[in-house]
Amino acid sequence: MKIWMSDINAVTHRLIKLNCMEHSDYRYLGEFDDEKLKSFFLEIQDDMDIEKNMKLIKYYGYLNIFIIHKTKK
Repeated sequence: MKIWMSDINAVTHRLIKLNCMEHSDYRYLGEFDDEKLKSFFLEIQDDMDIEKNMKLIKYYGYLNIFIIHKTKK
């Protein structure tokens, strides 16, 4: 599947929007098979539920990932 991405990184969080259809403000990432998609998800967040997110992007054609930055105390 072809994937386009928007990545917004703030101090407190990161919002990654993936879409299987071309968007003008999204960056084209390339053609992804299942293994490449799994490794991409692990790069984003190592404790992500990979299988669930793979099913969601395949079913809906898009996926929004919201990651809260953990603060070090």
